Amino acid sequence: MTFDPHNVDLTTIDATDVICYLNTSENDYNGKLGARISAIFVIGIISSIATFFPVVAKRAPRLRIPLYVYLFAKYFGAGVIVATAFIHLLDPAYSEIGSGSCVGMTGHWADYAWCPAIVLTSLMIIFLMDFGAERWVEKKYGLCRDDPEPIMASASGVEADADVHVHHDHDHAPAHRVASRNRSDKTMKEMEEASEIWSETEIERSFQQQIAAFLILEFGVIFHSVIIGLNLGVTGEEFDSLYPVLVFHQSFEGLGIGARMSSIPFREGSLLPWFLCAAYGLTTPVSIAIGLGVRTTYNSDSYTANVVSGVLDAISAGILIYTGLVELLARDFLFDPHRTKDDKRLAFMIMSLLLGAGIMALLGKWA
Repeated sequence: MTFDPHNVDLTTIDATDVICYLNTSENDYNGKLGARISAIFVIGIISSIATFFPVVAKRAPRLRIPLYVYLFAKYFGAGVIVATAFIHLLDPAYSEIGSGSCVGMTGHWADYAWCPAIVLTSLMIIFLMDFGAERWVEKKYGLCRDDPEPIMASASGVEADADVHVHHDHDHAPAHRVASRNRSDKTMKEMEEASEIWSETEIERSFQQQIAAFLILEFGVIFHSVIIGLNLGVTGEEFDSLYPVLVFHQSFEGLGIGARMSSIPFREGSLLPWFLCAAYGLTTPVSIAIGLGVRTTYNSDSYTANVVSGVLDAISAGILIYTGLVELLARDFLFDPHRTKDDKRLAFMIMSLLLGAGIMALLGKWA
């Protein structure tokens, strides 16, 4: 029987029908095509600049970007990523497919708490991928966390071997000194070569460990950006307030992406960091353009749109929760053996982190 909102019997009506009716609306597009087209370029340019800035600052030392400016960008961005996970992804996912939503009260969606289950599954898959990548790198380079580094051990062995041969025959002292000097020169050369190989190995290992985690992070953020772009293209009266908020929203997220990318040791001349920055900067503008293309037919409040958006938000929330808390916070602040001991710098890093999380959480009031 079709639900008739004009003829409701409160004693027999299914509450799910009422909730679904209240949540459903028609397409809200209300014109302002020029302003919406401008959003494609404004958001694209500003968010791209924010994304490229940390990468350029790190890879172009001649620009002489002050250390504290770079640290602010890096840890402000980390706070933005964490806040995005909880405020801009997890909460919307619950409102779209949670137990109190129209979707969550119908069909098999009502049989289980699917929203947190999707978040948990996403988080665990990312953990397994991260751990698998780290273990693969360890096995590839024959390294273990508890074992001495083989190359350095080899270099130490060479150095120790140089002191083994000691002669006490004074008649042969000059010849011995020449031979000893030659061995010493050879030993130093071998140590320098071993050190160079070790540095290259460390850089390659660090890159392979970090790039997988970063690609997962950008994948989660791009999912979120697609939904944002589509909604901005078709939203109605909310457009005037949503437009400027999303300019800041996407720029802050871009800053987080760029700051994280800047710490990855890409090979000299690699185009990958520039490609990844551009990919994020273009995602939202392209999505806005697609939203404008379907502006008269796409309904962001429809049942299907809520299912797709809710699942994508839940998946992205799991990705960003793991990445934000483990890859950004725990790894940089708790488990980094090279973490600075300068309390002033640490305090600045923490304040930047909290500021980023706070501002991004505040933006959740509007977007």
